[in-house]
Amino acid sequence: QVTLVESGGGLVQVGGSLRLSCAFSGSAFSLFAMGWFRQAPGKQRELVASITVGRITVGSITDYADSVKGRFTISRDNAKKVLYLQMTSLEPEDTAVYYCNAVRNGQSVFDSWGQGTQVTVSS
Repeated sequence: QVTLVESGGGLVQVGGSLRLSCAFSGSAFSLFAMGWFRQAPGKQRELVASITVGRITVGSITDYADSVKGRFTISRDNAKKVLYLQMTSLEPEDTAVYYCNAVRNGQSVFDSWGQGTQVTVSS
């Protein structure tokens, strides 16, 4: 049984920054590629950032949606079983509920989602 708990959202002005966290309960965190998804009102949930498992010699590989590339940074702490998303230069279009999940072939792995964390960017 895996439980995902997102936190760190809030209300920020355009150009501001936030750091989201996702706490993963369960023993297999280090075995999964992970991702941050977001869902804006009236829109489908979309994957905005992902990070591979990582290897000692190579490290993790990250990937980003074009809309957030250069502004968002995904990272993970396998020892703490936490996934992060550092968001900078926030834009009103980033307003959404943000969720984490394991990722495979660009799709979410777990059927069960956390409650998400709301990010609101005011202009």
